[in-house]
Amino acid sequence: MSYEPDPARSDDGREMPAAPRPQPEPGVAVVPQPKPGRFALSPLNQRRWRNFRRNGRAYWSLVIFTVLFTLSLFAEFIANDKPILVNYRGEYRMPIFSFYPETAFGGDFRTEAVYRDPEVQCLVKTGGLEECFDDPEGLIEAVDAGEELDGDFQKGWMIWPPIPYSFNTPVDRPGAAPLPPNGQNWLGTDDTKRDVAARVLYGFRLSILFTLIVTVCASLIGIVAGALQGYFGGWLDLIFQRVIEIWSATPSLYVIIILFAILGRSFWLLVFLTVAFGWTALVGVVRAEFLRARNLEYVRAAKALGVSNVTIMFRHMLPNAMVATLTMLPFIVTGTISTLAGLDFLGFGLPSSAPSLGELTLQAKQNLQAPWLAFTAFTVFALMLSLLVFIFEGVRDAFDPRKTFS
Repeated sequence: MSYEPDPARSDDGREMPAAPRPQPEPGVAVVPQPKPGRFALSPLNQRRWRNFRRNGRAYWSLVIFTVLFTLSLFAEFIANDKPILVNYRGEYRMPIFSFYPETAFGGDFRTEAVYRDPEVQCLVKTGGLEECFDDPEGLIEAVDAGEELDGDFQKGWMIWPPIPYSFNTPVDRPGAAPLPPNGQNWLGTDDTKRDVAARVLYGFRLSILFTLIVTVCASLIGIVAGALQGYFGGWLDLIFQRVIEIWSATPSLYVIIILFAILGRSFWLLVFLTVAFGWTALVGVVRAEFLRARNLEYVRAAKALGVSNVTIMFRHMLPNAMVATLTMLPFIVTGTISTLAGLDFLGFGLPSSAPSLGELTLQAKQNLQAPWLAFTAFTVFALMLSLLVFIFEGVRDAFDPRKTFS
């Protein structure tokens, strides 16, 4: 058993004074070094973020897309047929979150209050006066004019969203549908008199959420499958390749039509089917990168040191394959959006009541006398796809060590 002397003690066991800390030279400013935070970016990721920031087209596309997507996440506060906040007899209520029957405002029915009806609006603004069932418009005008009414009157109010329609709310407007844009409907109505602006807002959110879920799930499965094939090779690679060839040849449209006929159309079923037929897109790229890198020196050194295969694949080899992987992501994203729009256009996508941009495109085709439908659908698709492609191109260039931006 070897013995090493304690540098803080002398040979006879007495404590020695600690060595003095080096003092800075006079006149030299000492800059305190910040401690790395728990979630601080590594120097490599900092360089990638700087490259992404310097790519103006990608950075501003990310800013615009983030603003639009954030607004769509709060679509219920922007386009809704229910008020955001109601003050009834001094009590504050939020109908967009809670169910309130008409009896909660002095009405007769226990069903949910229809807040766009003049009777319900009169009940809220007057505190539940019974005269609202006789002349609601007159009482509303009197309350808005600041008059004090007789009886048990207590003034109330409602705060409405900027667009007082949800994606499935019929518009009470004279004329044959589809109706052109005006002050009431900013982008007009569709062929069932639903507000186009509200459907575009909800449809944009639905398309982006669908795309993000499908892209993430399909990419994870494809990366794992490609990594296993490229790293191990041999019979595993051969069997995987034959399975992928057979699976890729399966007519996905027929499978979707059959399953929708049996199980019914739904959002999550469409997500599952799209992931099931879309995960093969990244397998070939990841497999080729792993086949190229598995015989490099750093991989051999890691194997010689006894590092596990999982650590070598996903901690050492996968970051080097990210540039080729990210190159395919813009095509996967645009393909997913086009798949959803195409299925909705053909009538095999989401239910007809869902706020789908593909269904809006179908209406534009069927109603050529309403050009605002086609113009709206084209503008939304062009803007959404352009922003996403620019963002992913910037991410790809940021991960590429050979590209720098001044």
